[in-house]
Amino acid sequence: MELAVLAGILSTGLFAMSYLPMLVKAARTKDLSSYSFGNLAITNVGNAVHSVYVFSLPLGPIWFLHTFYLVASALMLAWFLRYRTAGRRADRAPSPSSPTASEPGSYPMSAVS
Repeated sequence: MELAVLAGILSTGLFAMSYLPMLVKAARTKDLSSYSFGNLAITNVGNAVHSVYVFSLPLGPIWFLHTFYLVASALMLAWFLRYRTAGRRADRAPSPSSPTASEPGSYPMSAVS
């Protein structure tokens, strides 16, 4: 095997492994508040445009790495939009255990000192 191909295979595995903790944490916690929509959107557009170049190359490790990046960035954007929307709905809906202003004994925070 040629040294360049071996280096490509090794680096593809290392880059993919470096992304896995981020993907696992995002899937597990559903907390993507540290990511911005703009960054995730630009990353996806950049990956789509870069695909024209990558997939014009002969089949090799770069195809697998780029495909991994395409899937990972698309997942992060989809999760960001999904969890942000779900979080907004949860913020608007009052919790059944939280007191409302009409319940006796509940006071606005400014009135409690």
